[in-house]
Amino acid sequence: MTAVASAEHTAGAYDGVVPDEAWRDEVRRLATERDAVILAHNYQIPEIQDIAHHTGDSLALSRIAATSEASTIVFCGVHFMAETAKILSPDKTVLIPDARAGCSLADSIDANQLRAWKAEHPGAVVVSYVNTTAEVKAETDICCTSSNAVEVVASIPADREVLFLPDMFLGAHVKRETGRDNLHVWAGECHVHAGINGTELAERAAALPDAELFIHPECGCATSALYLAGEGAVASERVKILSTGGMLDEAKETKSRSVLVATEVGMLHQLRKAAPGVDFRPVNDRASCRYMKMITPGALLRSLREGTDEVNVDANIAERARGAVQRMVEIGRPGGGE
Repeated sequence: MTAVASAEHTAGAYDGVVPDEAWRDEVRRLATERDAVILAHNYQIPEIQDIAHHTGDSLALSRIAATSEASTIVFCGVHFMAETAKILSPDKTVLIPDARAGCSLADSIDANQLRAWKAEHPGAVVVSYVNTTAEVKAETDICCTSSNAVEVVASIPADREVLFLPDMFLGAHVKRETGRDNLHVWAGECHVHAGINGTELAERAAALPDAELFIHPECGCATSALYLAGEGAVASERVKILSTGGMLDEAKETKSRSVLVATEVGMLHQLRKAAPGVDFRPVNDRASCRYMKMITPGALLRSLREGTDEVNVDANIAERARGAVQRMVEIGRPGGGE
């Protein structure tokens, strides 16, 4: 049974669709018919990454969403990403193939918690990682991604207190890089990145002593990687703390024959495409985000056919959040090879 026929026999189902050539032809046809641009995050399954018009990190995709001339944006990622696209493009239709695709990190703080934290630090500048809900962005001064978090915080006058949320590992990285004593960090985490621990990293690095280390700053092992470098267990020049887009840029330049990658395993597909002669291996091969993997071939086909699931953001919340998101888009360099 072809992908298209299978989809018709399982109306509304998200699974059971084979991503074959018939599926690819139908997705392309429907995207053209709907005047849609398909955006895919680096953590999507390979078939979704390969069918997308653009694949990249959050910052790159946010910029594309803001400037695309397409009337419809189909965001293959998690819900906060689609919300961000809607905030930037309120007059466009924004679809996410499965609205249930949430984010444990975004769930680690809500708008009420942020308002209470702000009350404890009057006058502080609020920097929110893009991995947050629209309501939290509406309480934010400037958003950031892992690509530009250091640059965003460095752009704030040194005498201003900064509240950084919600990821404590990215916050620790920013604090190390900027040296700011007046940066306060919320104790949130991504369950996938937090699960990539220092013990695993040390064991894998010892087994592959010549490998470079590509470490996402959301990882619980980022501090361990720097410790290994400081102790001489790994050459310091081999330790790279990088966003997913930064990893892709670095992959194209590396002279190493092997690289250990500490991030969600979906990133390996783009890295292997960018540098097929390099042996990219995950630090933790179980580091898979079930929310990202909810965007299946069947879900994408359904979304394009039926116009589901549409993402809307309250106009008042979107207006309050837009400035913070636009400032994020203006700072730093995107990554992702789109």
